[in-house]
Amino acid sequence: CRDCGAILEGMKQYADAATMYEKAGSHERAAQLHIKLKDFNKAAPLMAKVTTPKLHVEYAKAKEKAGQYREAADAYERGKDMDSVVKLCLEHLQTPQRAFSLARETRSTSAAETIVEYCKKNRDFRSAIEFLLVAKDTQQAIELAQAHDMMDAYALFLGKEGTPGDYVGIAKFYESKNAYEQAADFYEKAGQFHKALKLYLQVGEKALDKAIDVVGAARNENMTNILVDYLMGDHDSVAKDPNYLFRLHMALGNFKHAARTAVIIARQEQENGNYKVAHKMLFDTYKDLESQNISVPRELEESLLLLHSYVLVKVLVKQGDHDNGARMLVRVANSISKFPAHIVPILTSTVIECQRAGLKKTSFEYASMLMRPEYRPSIAEAYKKKIESIVRKPTKTEEEDPVSPCPYCAAQCPTQQLDCPQCRNRLPYCIATGLKMIITDWTFCPSCRFPALHSKFTALIEAEKSCPMCDNEIVPSSITKVSNPDEYLKKLANQQEEPEEESKK
Repeated sequence: CRDCGAILEGMKQYADAATMYEKAGSHERAAQLHIKLKDFNKAAPLMAKVTTPKLHVEYAKAKEKAGQYREAADAYERGKDMDSVVKLCLEHLQTPQRAFSLARETRSTSAAETIVEYCKKNRDFRSAIEFLLVAKDTQQAIELAQAHDMMDAYALFLGKEGTPGDYVGIAKFYESKNAYEQAADFYEKAGQFHKALKLYLQVGEKALDKAIDVVGAARNENMTNILVDYLMGDHDSVAKDPNYLFRLHMALGNFKHAARTAVIIARQEQENGNYKVAHKMLFDTYKDLESQNISVPRELEESLLLLHSYVLVKVLVKQGDHDNGARMLVRVANSISKFPAHIVPILTSTVIECQRAGLKKTSFEYASMLMRPEYRPSIAEAYKKKIESIVRKPTKTEEEDPVSPCPYCAAQCPTQQLDCPQCRNRLPYCIATGLKMIITDWTFCPSCRFPALHSKFTALIEAEKSCPMCDNEIVPSSITKVSNPDEYLKKLANQQEEPEEESKK
């Protein structure tokens, strides 16, 4: 059949040749002859089997001449002639959005130029700006944006594809309109960091986060000093929120300075009774330092431990673990001056929980403290008689603290003691109990990777769902027991040595 088709084609008997080609399965050749004869009805069912783009374009051209624009557009698209599709959509089909989508996808300069003319005629200047940029006609795009006050659209469509000169042009426009923050954004994109910082500071506190980001990107000592002076209040005698100084140190990679600032900020929050805020500040800084392989300063570590011990009290008491709850309260009460907003309530809770835990002597000590003139009037009426009774009829004996082995040297010392008297190491604590870690009952939180006693952490997660340190929800099945935490202990010991060596220098 194929040979017959070729003979008939040579004799210019195209209709019969097409039929023979079709019978032979030569669909593309048959379709081509049907198109040549303008017999679109016979060509149409064959086009789905045609893979040659050129043939689809021939079919499209024939359809376009016949005024069948929708079918022509579809055929041009199958033939990958998107410029012709765009032209038909705009001139005959009245489907500009289809044209716009195709031009965005193909980034065709020719299609974009066709769309620009269409948009100008229809006074759709926003779209005209977009497609002038697609057509690489930046100058005409910015002129159109300025003429019709559409610089926002120009900036949006330019995105990250602009040159420094393009961004400076946008910045100058916004600066002329006193839109200093927007101007600064584009000076920063253009790499003119000093100019950007100047304008951000002119905007004021609203743009301070951006000012910090630009100084972090510039890493310029002069710019850093300008921003620090601003934050310290040199220009208006009003010192800014210390959180900005913390963020600046983080942006510059000055993690040790950031850690010191974080401790100061957390201390202020703690003094105001905002314990969760302070805890989060210290925890986040701890993880940031850890991610940079920088030793966590002891002051930050101890501040986080103290706040975490306070956070744990509510959890432990809720679980009925009054013994550990009492020991955490004692740890907090030993530093009660760091909790000025709640001195009496904390001391009161310490007295009550120590009584419940059988720590009678300790309970008496803190009850006696509450009897001081500066505290006594503030004791809640519900507990006043109880506390007075403890002081009048004291029990000054109690059992010795339970002990557990040091994870470094195995020396026995009280479970709540976090400095080993034998090997002098600072000891890791369990985030579920606040007690010293034990090698044979070890795990890490799957989220924050802080250590915990496996048995205690598993029970806590089953009851509370979330880690008390990072506050993330934990799936119980993700908690795995660690058989050998030596690597972690060595890393911890090395971190303890580094600050000591630095202090000797």
